[in-house]
Amino acid sequence: MTTRPQPVDHELIEAAAHVARTRCRGDNHTMAAAARARDGRIVTAVNAYHFTGGPCAELVVIGTAAAQGAYELDTIVAVGDRDRGVVSPCGRCRQVLLDYFPALKVIVGSGDRLRTVSITDLLPESYVWADHQLDAGPATPLSAS
Repeated sequence: MTTRPQPVDHELIEAAAHVARTRCRGDNHTMAAAARARDGRIVTAVNAYHFTGGPCAELVVIGTAAAQGAYELDTIVAVGDRDRGVVSPCGRCRQVLLDYFPALKVIVGSGDRLRTVSITDLLPESYVWADHQLDAGPATPLSAS
């Protein structure tokens, strides 16, 4: 399902870019992510690179947001260090983001081709974990218990 064009949250991109410039140093932290919570707060995080498959910045920002009480995310973006700009989420992140936040918007593209898309647009014909649980109902965001 393709959705109509959404505005690009440039403040969110700049928040991630700032963290990438100032906190991503060396090989351990090479990506930054920023997410806007539904209440308007911006939460940022960096990845934790490790050859065994450390968490991407998008996954770290989910935990960081939860630690700050922001359980509902609206939009997310990842930015690479060394001025690499916006980087699309990897497959694992796309699946996790879809499972946690089925209505999430993701900023993708580069330069003047930046755009905001639905996480479902990044995973067509996707497997939705919540739909396959014993008490399956429509997919809903995971929230605080």
